[in-house]
Amino acid sequence: MTRISAKILAIDTATEACSAALWQDGRLLSRYEVAPRGHTDLILPMVAELLAESELTLNQLDAIAFGRGPGSFTGVRITLGVAQGLAFGADLPLLGVSNLQALAQGAYRVCRAESALAAIDARMGEIYVGGFALRNNDGASDGEGDGLMISTDLEQVLTPSDWLASTAGQGWTVGVGSGFVTYPELNARYGELCTALPYPEAQDLLPQALAMWQQGLGVAAAEAVPVYLRDKVTWQKLPGR
Repeated sequence: MTRISAKILAIDTATEACSAALWQDGRLLSRYEVAPRGHTDLILPMVAELLAESELTLNQLDAIAFGRGPGSFTGVRITLGVAQGLAFGADLPLLGVSNLQALAQGAYRVCRAESALAAIDARMGEIYVGGFALRNNDGASDGEGDGLMISTDLEQVLTPSDWLASTAGQGWTVGVGSGFVTYPELNARYGELCTALPYPEAQDLLPQALAMWQQGLGVAAAEAVPVYLRDKVTWQKLPGR
């Protein structure tokens, strides 16, 4: 990431993973744990640890980024509720970042992917899916990027068979996310899978959040909204919830 002078906290609980990260004027700290049953117990202590390690208070931050979805209904609601609570108390703007974009950003960070299809297991025999490519400094998306993965098509929810029957996915070189773990039939479309990243991580919300913050795109806590993709939100829970 470009060295940007800002202090931004990022949190995410939208999938089985719970994570928090802090950007402090170019210094990155993060916490990450896969714990489907423990999000509500883990996220605030993670935040407290990051602030203590950075010797910062909430009021010294510039903004809070959160994983806005898609993901588990319960998990997305936890993320939004915690982010709103923290932002209200410190009068901070919120920056909502797609969890699919964060997965693609992670694929660039870990696997050096210049384009990626991100797929999250949506339960009920479906996947949340979106394609991303590395952005050029002039705003284009064809590989010579500035480190930011940007969307190249509409994020959607559909069955793996419907996706395979479509022409989608043929332009992306790397697959990333739990959708590829749950539905291995998707893997045949890719020469490479970024297997180190089954779930989005809060640190990968930060590149997009920093770009949004520089553009003044933060919103008041009361105006932040989740993105579920499904027309009818399912109440089916992750294991243990």
